Amino acid sequence: MLRILQSLFGFGETSGGYPESIVKMAIERAVDGTDPWLRAITGYRKKLRPAVLKAMDHVVSLVEGLPPPIPVSAGAYRFNPELKSFFISAEEIQGVLEKDRNLKDFLRKRENGADTVTALMFMEKKESRVFGAEMDGDRVIRDIPRTMVSFESHRLLDPSPDEGKTRFQLKRRAFDYLIRVALQRISSAKSERKDLERRNALLLSKIDILRRGGWGFNGVDSSRCEDVGDLEEKLNLIQSQLASIGSDDCLLQTYLDILIDVLGHPENHLRGGLETVILDDMGIKREQASQNASELKLYTLHDTNGLCRIARMISLPHEELQCIRA
Repeated sequence: MLRILQSLFGFGETSGGYPESIVKMAIERAVDGTDPWLRAITGYRKKLRPAVLKAMDHVVSLVEGLPPPIPVSAGAYRFNPELKSFFISAEEIQGVLEKDRNLKDFLRKRENGADTVTALMFMEKKESRVFGAEMDGDRVIRDIPRTMVSFESHRLLDPSPDEGKTRFQLKRRAFDYLIRVALQRISSAKSERKDLERRNALLLSKIDILRRGGWGFNGVDSSRCEDVGDLEEKLNLIQSQLASIGSDDCLLQTYLDILIDVLGHPENHLRGGLETVILDDMGIKREQASQNASELKLYTLHDTNGLCRIARMISLPHEELQCIRA
């Protein structure tokens, strides 16, 4: 399986020029990850192909658009404005690395150790309102509202011995994420249909009981007539919803349409962007860059739920890894 995945995303920037065997692998991976019964649909590969190609192009572009990794270490902290913004101190860097489960698992599996490690660092950007003071000539102006930016919840994804392998794993991760989104929607559709079928059977049973128990013994009970009428109205609504979902024969096509929609519009579920912010040494937003305020270009990743994370590729030198192992 690893060889297949490496074939699938072991290339750099490509736009649609994939070998046909690779496209077929991607299609089958999408089907296996959602509903293998989709193979019962005649021409499922042909129907999925354009959407899969678009998804592949999207994840390759997304990952290849990530800037080159920056070295992360206590020594680099003093000179790199990005690290000073991402971490409160050099000690925090050490703490984050020591606690990161993905990094620890990777180092544990490397029998001979690793000279360097490359990974994608995920962070949450937080903004808070603070009040500060500034000099205006000889006067000190206090209680000036400012915006402070901090970065929290650092997490490392896909640590690898080199940048190329990290980017490959990130492409695989992004493609699988889109498949997972489709799976969630297909599962939701299946659950919705099961719930409607359950309610449909329950209403049919209630109507039958009311008709047999309330009509004919001592004449028609008007209150029961109203009950039956209400239930029949609800039943018609549910049966109309079931009809819109489709019969059993149409369900697989519905699920295939969901998969095609997600993979065919990958930017709706996973997209990247750039955000420029100017921060001083205290993490305060400034309007212009200066000796004490640096302009940072933050790469953002937005998922299908609207969550936004800051993503930065990093490299960890040998000496930093030795400290972690110790």
